[in-house]
Amino acid sequence: MSDLNKLTIAGARDALAKGETTAVELTEACISAIDASGALNAFVHNTPDMAREMAAAADARIKAGNAAPMTGIPVGVKDLFCVKGVPSQSASRILEGFLPQYESTVTQNLWDQGAVMLGKLNQDEFGMGSSTENSVYGATVNPWKLGDGVERTAGGSSGGSAAAVAADLCLGATATDTGGSIRQPAAFTGTVGLRPTYGRVSRWGVIAYASSLDQAGPITKTVRDAAIMLGAMASVDAKDSTSADRPVPDYEAALTGDIRGKKIGIPREYRIDGLSDEIDRLWNRTAEMLRDAGAEVVDISLPHAKYALPAYYVIAPAEASSNLARYDGVRYGRRAKLGAGDGVVEMYEKTRAEGFGPEVQRRVMIGTYVLSAGFYDAYYNRARKVRALIKRDFDQAYASGVDAILAPTTPSAAFPLGSANKGNPVEMYLNDVFTVTLNLAGLPGISVPMGLDRQGMPLGMQLIGRPWDEGGLLNLAQSLETAAGFTAKPARWW
Repeated sequence: MSDLNKLTIAGARDALAKGETTAVELTEACISAIDASGALNAFVHNTPDMAREMAAAADARIKAGNAAPMTGIPVGVKDLFCVKGVPSQSASRILEGFLPQYESTVTQNLWDQGAVMLGKLNQDEFGMGSSTENSVYGATVNPWKLGDGVERTAGGSSGGSAAAVAADLCLGATATDTGGSIRQPAAFTGTVGLRPTYGRVSRWGVIAYASSLDQAGPITKTVRDAAIMLGAMASVDAKDSTSADRPVPDYEAALTGDIRGKKIGIPREYRIDGLSDEIDRLWNRTAEMLRDAGAEVVDISLPHAKYALPAYYVIAPAEASSNLARYDGVRYGRRAKLGAGDGVVEMYEKTRAEGFGPEVQRRVMIGTYVLSAGFYDAYYNRARKVRALIKRDFDQAYASGVDAILAPTTPSAAFPLGSANKGNPVEMYLNDVFTVTLNLAGLPGISVPMGLDRQGMPLGMQLIGRPWDEGGLLNLAQSLETAAGFTAKPARWW
């Protein structure tokens, strides 16, 4: 198998421009890698014929001198992005057989630049989970496997996207982040995960989980690749009322490498009980890297951060219960077989019982409860007020001159598959302790791989940026990437 699939987006773009390879050759290398990767369960709907056709068109475009930054670059697409004529199920049984007759804005933007569609990627059902085990397709396995032979999670909900990029099955992948679903999988797989400011990337054609929290972004091999891919994905969109009418900067041009004079905040409230000692040491070492590069590192306070997790797990299920009410067996997707005498109510009940997995059912029930009469003010309205306080904390930190905030992405390295199904599900929700604040405040964040733990699993650190300052955030992230020098790759076992 050719090693072309191991190229970065920037490396492949340059090779294509110089005529050192073709989009067809690049695509064939990725298709071969995907065909040999069944044990990972990252790709769930392969589109090789579409890929070859798009690659040929990209080569013609390059030959004509009309190439864009993503022209000829093979990418994977998370299953909740609607792609015209391609199964788009959001990893749920209830959307079995759904073939969209329209294209999401994000994927259309990529195809307009000439990117190549390799197929759809695994995820937690409707994005609900931190391990990609809540999927009708089964769990995705982390490409990083230690000598103990234990299969570990690739994170969630964008575990398929992260695993595919880490295993060199594609050069980049689309993903979504509702409570950390881009950054956590990236940290677990040694990849870069970027969650843009809410509204920077259109949500139109992205199957919804929690509308005020969902945001699409890229998972890539490097920070430069994230800058290139975000530039292609982002746009204002009249079809999405939450899309911001702001010009999309040249994010790659922002990568100057100069972070002298930047002020980086360390939130004292993030130093929680149960944080792994290795994560704590890495946090301190990362702060030193920023100081060495000329940045000023200061302690800050985000006093309401400790309430973020409970607020998130009220707001997100509430919005999910509303968004998922549309799946009733009437218009599209799965419909349960009905017995004699069954009416419309029985059809709803049976269809939703068959179609939704246990975690989705749990969150829909929680959401319905907190929105019900008598509990709305006690739970949902109070969570909304906490959300406003969390956003105010960030606003005050940035008003004090802080340019970005440094924190761990996750409290530990990737955990073994099966852990999500043991004991209290709240224990799994704690994986989002460092990531949900950013979503509640609508801010951009990026996870950068910084090293390996003592067992040999990847660890990531995240930077949280000012709203709409993805360029500055990417520049800081690239400085960390350079200082860390992380080049480790998982040993191929699949």
